Amino acid sequence: MNNRTKFGLLGKDISYSFSRKYFSEKFKKLGLTTLEYSNMDIPEIEEFPFLLYHREHEYRGINVTIPYKESVMRYLNEIDSNAKKIGAVNTIKVTDDNKLVGYNTDYYGFLNSLKPLLKPHHKKALILGTGGASKAIAYALQELNIEYKFVSRRLGDSNFIYSVLNQQIIEEYPIIINCTPIGTHPNIEDAPEIPYQFISKKHLLFDLIYNPSESKFLQKGKSQGAIIKNGYEMLELQAEKSWEIWNT
Repeated sequence: MNNRTKFGLLGKDISYSFSRKYFSEKFKKLGLTTLEYSNMDIPEIEEFPFLLYHREHEYRGINVTIPYKESVMRYLNEIDSNAKKIGAVNTIKVTDDNKLVGYNTDYYGFLNSLKPLLKPHHKKALILGTGGASKAIAYALQELNIEYKFVSRRLGDSNFIYSVLNQQIIEEYPIIINCTPIGTHPNIEDAPEIPYQFISKKHLLFDLIYNPSESKFLQKGKSQGAIIKNGYEMLELQAEKSWEIWNT
């Protein structure tokens, strides 16, 4: 396994990626000069097997980001039980015999980033968005015994739509987590459409976005007295967990 030198990030339009910078700096710091981390930027998930064809023996690990955390699963040989329950994969380990094994480290990163901020009244959460990342967030909240509801543009059995959010709902759910890309650089003036006027100092707002470091969503929460946190530490924690998986 040690002679494998390649790592990558699978995604679409990922030139901004956190992972490549993070791991390239990590390799430099650890003196691992033979290792390289590159972006695997593809327009359709169907290109993934062709990208790996004849090259999987060079890879030790792959991170997966938007929009392929769910669709990549059909190309994997095995899926870890947590990732299976979540229904999304963000880390792939390539084994010695070139099997692709999927894991989810997002939930681990989120859980350990959120935990220190929790207060006794933080019993219910709203999850904005229903993509692959939101599934990992829901799984982490279950582990923490926090009830949650998704907020989406489309009505479903277990979610609210944005237009129904009112004072009563916002007060009942003191944790609000943005799992949408709304507000990411360069669209830094955008924010999820929720009634921010009902947010108070009892609230905790968590944004998976880390660029900008204080999104409009977080700014609006902060101005109402809420505790706020961005997704940077979560990304660091999940990256370190990926590294651990690739090296065991």
